[in-house]
Amino acid sequence: MSDFPHQTLMVQGTTSDAGKSTIVAALCRLLKRRGVRVAPFKPQNMALNSAVTRNGGEIGRAQALQAIAAGVEPHTDMNPVLLKPSSDIGAQVIIHGRVRAEMNARDYHEYKTVAMQAVLESHDRLRSQYDAVVVEGAGSPAEINLRDRDIANMGFAEAVDCPVILVADIDRGGVFAHIVGTLSCLSASERERIVGFVINRFRGDIKLLEPGLEWLERETGKPVLGVLPYLHGLYLDAEDAVQPDQARRGRFRVVVPSLPRMSNHTDFDALRAHPDVDLRFVRAGEAIPAADLIVLPGSKNTRGDLAWLRAQAWPEQLARHLRYGGKVIGICGGFQMLGCSVTDPHGVEGTPGSSEGLGLLDIETELSREKRLAQVSGMCAFAGEAAQARVSGYEIHMGVSQGDAMAIPAFVIDGRQEGAVSQDGQVLGTYLHGLFDHPEAGAALLRWAGLRSEHVVDTARLREASLDRIADSAEQMFERLIALRR
Repeated sequence: MSDFPHQTLMVQGTTSDAGKSTIVAALCRLLKRRGVRVAPFKPQNMALNSAVTRNGGEIGRAQALQAIAAGVEPHTDMNPVLLKPSSDIGAQVIIHGRVRAEMNARDYHEYKTVAMQAVLESHDRLRSQYDAVVVEGAGSPAEINLRDRDIANMGFAEAVDCPVILVADIDRGGVFAHIVGTLSCLSASERERIVGFVINRFRGDIKLLEPGLEWLERETGKPVLGVLPYLHGLYLDAEDAVQPDQARRGRFRVVVPSLPRMSNHTDFDALRAHPDVDLRFVRAGEAIPAADLIVLPGSKNTRGDLAWLRAQAWPEQLARHLRYGGKVIGICGGFQMLGCSVTDPHGVEGTPGSSEGLGLLDIETELSREKRLAQVSGMCAFAGEAAQARVSGYEIHMGVSQGDAMAIPAFVIDGRQEGAVSQDGQVLGTYLHGLFDHPEAGAALLRWAGLRSEHVVDTARLREASLDRIADSAEQMFERLIALRR
């Protein structure tokens, strides 16, 4: 579409979770519908939800979703800098899909000049391959303490000279103050760069909002490009934060400990969408409810989260759960915790040392410096499912597990045995993320855990339908954007 006015367009937000990821996905889908070859881009992402690209790299989960919206294959250039927090002051730094180092916040701040070069290289490659690049900012450009060496918001926009849309979430309240306050924190050139505003998650009578919109346009001299509705029931991969629990509706109870460094909790999105499943995340200090299935999720700090489980009395609850016939699944870091020990000789996730595991599977794990990143597929091997149920997903882990329990595999992946099942058939562990996403594997796992249901969740179909919904809701905003000429 030759009349789209920008090869690179950036979406920034007045706050975190203002809806930047969703609006970038909507723009990518709208451009795709019009025959524009478009790529998503996020210069720097801090998130524990990640995806593995076909070229064997790691990017933020939101950028993988946006690539699906654009109808293109996710690539490491779409998120050249990914930060995965391992503590309150430190993170694993991933550049172009590969682990570069573990750094504290101060060291990374000094490293940003190097990271910026990776960002600009990736952006240049995308511009040479696509008609348009839609960029997602991080957090807010009004964070004064982060302006120096900024690569995530206006620092990037200024470097590549691209226009910016500013998004604000009206559902939080104070939307006009958020917008005007953000503008007041920007330099003159940065304010000039903003071509318009989008107000997100509106519910109510638009007529009651119109006086405020008119005031905002007079006050700032910039247009409101759109007011987007609050859309309920979307199935979209979360960038990082665990989404609020949905209304309890299912008869089959699944409980997940909300680990402090939980990673890839998108593993549970398919369970959220299942009409017969009641999924609950249990946070620190909350009572652990009775369950049919307990799932230990992935972790960016396995030994630290294992200590948290002990402090929250999860070992006792797991023992009681198993005595009464319940089932347990451990995914990635959760799989490692189920074993007899987790050893970190190189200090990959913190202080070097060893921790006693939960002892529910006869395996031992040693964390390694090398991270395994792979998209995989195969068959389910638990409970005789190998001939019936296919599975696909991805592996992201920095450990090797060995032991007698692995003689009974959970899956057969690319011809090799993967994971483990306890001899009594009550405990299953795997390194495979996304194991519930494939309709056959998801149904087989829930059947193994005790759910008898005719419902099968097709996550790909739900995701496509949600992407179309958000694109449809943004159509008018998109037309106003096209009408602009910078």
